[in-house]
Amino acid sequence: MKEIKRIVLSGGGTGGHIYPALALYREIQAKYPNVECLYIGTEKGLEASIVPKAGLAFKSIDIQGLKRSLSPENIKAVWLMMTSTKKAKKLLAEFKPDVVIGTGGYVCAPVLYAAASMKIPSMIHEQNSVAGITNKFLSRSVDIIATCFPEVEKDFTKYADKIRYTGNPRGQEVIQSKMDATILKNQFGLSPSLSTVLVFGGSRGAPAINEAAFTAIDNWSDKNYQVIIATGTIHYEDFLKTLADKKLTLPNNIKVVPYIDNMPAVFQAIDLVICRSGATTLTELTALGLPSILIPSPFVTNNHQEANALSLVNNGAAKMIKQADLTGDSLFNFVDEIIKNPNQLASMKQAALALGIIDASDRLIKEIETLIS
Repeated sequence: MKEIKRIVLSGGGTGGHIYPALALYREIQAKYPNVECLYIGTEKGLEASIVPKAGLAFKSIDIQGLKRSLSPENIKAVWLMMTSTKKAKKLLAEFKPDVVIGTGGYVCAPVLYAAASMKIPSMIHEQNSVAGITNKFLSRSVDIIATCFPEVEKDFTKYADKIRYTGNPRGQEVIQSKMDATILKNQFGLSPSLSTVLVFGGSRGAPAINEAAFTAIDNWSDKNYQVIIATGTIHYEDFLKTLADKKLTLPNNIKVVPYIDNMPAVFQAIDLVICRSGATTLTELTALGLPSILIPSPFVTNNHQEANALSLVNNGAAKMIKQADLTGDSLFNFVDEIIKNPNQLASMKQAALALGIIDASDRLIKEIETLIS
């Protein structure tokens, strides 16, 4: 196989597009220590801060998505696509990558389109069970379409010969994180011997989940299990202010934090997770065999988070509460029923493990090696 010497990664907007790219890079670097990597994103997305901290070279282009209705903004979007494709071509010509890999978000459109037009081997990685508009657009141009859910293949029927079912690199990475038996005590001041529930709303937090968790605090206060609520950094002060305004004190079995930056390690000490159903999060849950209560975001394109959630629910690995049905009582009742039932927890754990793909990076690296040979 030809050695992988230079790669370009592109993906942005949310952690769900960025972390799989970084996980793949780290596995490539482990196999090819001298590999050089350039990450192309936008200055507005989370990648602008996350990627440089990870030690990768970062370049930005300016791009935005098309509106689904008639809007003057679409004229700007088309113009940015043209100018950003031109800039992407310049960056690719200078860097001379062996392969260009897109992991989602609008920024991938000009970068992967530029790569295809320059005959540079290219791959898109679709993490969701419903394909995003950018990946649908790019599917005709790229060489490989890597997928994480069998259900998404229906969105690429014209290009079935390009589809490779690889899974998400984040899964392979999280199972390599070390178990820390003291993490609940040292990081949260909680007991390492009690069952623990984690509530969070993704990298940015989710007000609806925070509100339901807040309302459920009183019900959780006298239970023989403990709850961690990660509000999201921008919502943390509001959460604390609401507590103060209502003159409420958190019971000892509940901890509220703004953000958890070592989530894979924390996951390994958790018994039940309540969260959104973004693709990368579900990859982590299934890799570790974590039972979950999923609350799909209703604000995403094509309602893809509900489709993601159903892939776990239909296989017995998770329960789902639609946001329209989410209240403090509904959240508490779901949690209380599951966490107090060891047989149900064990069954959900086994079902989640059966869905996990723990060698996704290895599969992707093999595809890259074949592609560039």
